This record gives sequence, structure tokens and C-alpha cells, in this order.
Amino acid sequence: MSNENKKYSQLRAMLAITKGSLRAMRRSPSAVVFTIAFPMIFIVVFGGMSNRGGVMFDVGLYDKTDTTTHLFQALSHVENIRIVSGTSQDSLIGLLKRGKIDAMIRIEKDPAAPSNEIVTFSTSTVTQQNGPIVKSIIKSIIYAFDSSYIKMSQMYIPAGQKSMMMGPPTAEIRETPPINGREYKAIDFVLPGMLGFSLMSAGVFGTAFVFFSLRQTLVLKRFFATPIQRTYIVLGEGISRVLFQMITAVIIILFGKFIYGFTLLHGVSTALTMITLAGMGLIVFMGFGFVVSSVAPNESVIPVLANIITLPQFLLSGTFFSADSFPPWLKAISNILPLTHLNTAMRKVAFDGASLIDVGSEVLIVFIWGIVIYALAIKVFKWE
Repeated sequence: MSNENKKYSQLRAMLAITKGSLRAMRRSPSAVVFTIAFPMIFIVVFGGMSNRGGVMFDVGLYDKTDTTTHLFQALSHVENIRIVSGTSQDSLIGLLKRGKIDAMIRIEKDPAAPSNEIVTFSTSTVTQQNGPIVKSIIKSIIYAFDSSYIKMSQMYIPAGQKSMMMGPPTAEIRETPPINGREYKAIDFVLPGMLGFSLMSAGVFGTAFVFFSLRQTLVLKRFFATPIQRTYIVLGEGISRVLFQMITAVIIILFGKFIYGFTLLHGVSTALTMITLAGMGLIVFMGFGFVVSSVAPNESVIPVLANIITLPQFLLSGTFFSADSFPPWLKAISNILPLTHLNTAMRKVAFDGASLIDVGSEVLIVFIWGIVIYALAIKVFKWE
């Protein structure tokens, strides 16, 4: 081996490619639009929206609620009351702490007087406005029952005894102390989704177009004329994209934090954990880009293939709206997609203060997707 070849540094060559690629991305309008402008626009539009629209009030049910009681039947027919059920009590309490539901109740028969009913009523420090409204609705139902009872009873009581007739209350409200909680604002849902949107757009579209262009313009072929190894070519391009997106992630997180009050439970450490997750997600999504750049016969086909990969995930992965309302079959598809688990992990980290270990199941699924997609990318990737 000659002295000239010995002095050649693969690392320096890789860093040169990284630097050149960063300059190209910075000057690319599409890179700025898809990775920064679009997510910021969505954050502005959705971040300023109220958490819930209309005048609906969500009420969860404690365990052992007697749904056959008159009060429950009446409450379930109130138009602006929505009974939340079908989930565990712990999950409902979690929703109450976040302000996602307005109150929780338990309605049961009074053991001392079976004709009467007892209402256990709970709200949280987050639902200080809506909780009392729900309570007043319950009180109005009880008052209506009491009034009906008095009218019915007075029909069968002698006139001289009517003034003495009071009638027992049909229900009694027993209110618990407010549960401490933190408001789950619209931005706390929107921002991680927009960050996921940015990562997937850059990983799939950016990588696909870049490597297809490098082949078409014979840049890769020129690289081969130098001593740099192919692995370092890929690493150079990959590192530049990761660095660019991490800067973008920081911008998006800071924008949400200081403009809309995005929750970072543990401050800087939470932000760093989110950025780590973003880096993991981007690397996986770049694998999809490598596949698209290799199987696309020409540049016009790249957007079609890339949209087939990205669009279903944007719609089904909790990017713009929650997947909780999906039918079971659609929710099953959503639970398979890597962007679903990345979005979920980032929301848990930001709002709940979860660590990477706490979101290990989500990270594992994203990692499995990475193994699968890079195995496919290695098989189909074309250098020329």
C-alpha cells in the first residue's frame, strides 16, 4: 500500500460529504418547507385551538356504579353530558387528572334507604370550570325528581297535612376533594405529532430524492473514483440529515414551549429525551427513503411511492388527531405503524415525564421496524 493511500482519511472524507450535504439542505426550499414550515404552520393552527369544542361535558364512571338507578338513566339522556365508559377506573382517573374528562361519579343505592340514591362526585384541579357545571346539572336532576315526588305525594295527602309534607330527597351528593392534575393542552397532543410529521417527511422524501439524484447525476460514480468507501458515503449523507433534523426538532420544541406552553415535565432532560427519540425515528424512516430511491424507476415515481408509505401513517398514527375514536379494525392497523409508537412515546416523555426505559415497548417496535426496513434496503439498494 502506498503512503498516499495510507494518509487518506475515510473520516475526513465522510465529514466533507456531511458538510456539503448540510449546505445543500439548507439551500433547498423543499427541505425547509417540509421539515420546518409545514410543522410550524400546523402548530400555529392546531396549537391555539381549544382542547374540546362545543358544550359537551364528559363524565366517567367509578367502579360499582349502578346504571339501573333513576338518576343515572336521567343523566345519560342529558344532551350535553357524555358518559365515558369502556375503560378501566385508573385510566379514567388519569383522564380526569389531565382534564380530558370533566368529572367522575358513582351512583349507588343508599343502604339505609334503598329508595334513595347516593352520588359520589369527583373533579380535578384542572376542571375547575366544567366540574361545577356538571355538578349543577346533577343537582337540577335531583331537584326535578324531588319536585315530582312532592307533587305526586300531595295528590294523596289531606289538605290539612300538606304543609307538613316534605318528602325525602331522592339522591344525596357526596363530593370528594379535587384530584390534583395537570391540564393536557391541545399543544401537548399536536406538537409531538407535528414533530413526527417532520421526521417522516424528511426521512422518506428527503432520503429518496437525494440518493436518486446522486445516482442520476453520477455523483456516486464520481465518489467511487476516490478512495472513500461506500459505507462512509452513506454515513456522511445520513449524519447530515440527522443533524439537520435535530436542529429542526429543537426549533419546533422551543417554539411550542415558549409560544403555546408545551409541557416539558422535566425541562431540559425531557427535551433531550424527545430529541433522542426523534433521532431514532428519523434513522428508521430514512430506511424507507433508501428503499423508495432504489425501486423508483424515475424521479416522477418517487412522490407516489413515498406518499403510499407516509400518507396512511400521517392519517392513522395520531399525527393530527387521536386514534382512540377509530373502529377496532382500523385501530389494529394504527397499532402496527412505527409513527404511531414514536408519537406515543414522545407524548409520554413530554407530558408524563417518562424515560426511555418507560417507553421501551414503543421503542422496541420502532427498532423492529428499523431492522426489517434496513434488511429490505440492503437487498434492493442500488449504487448505480
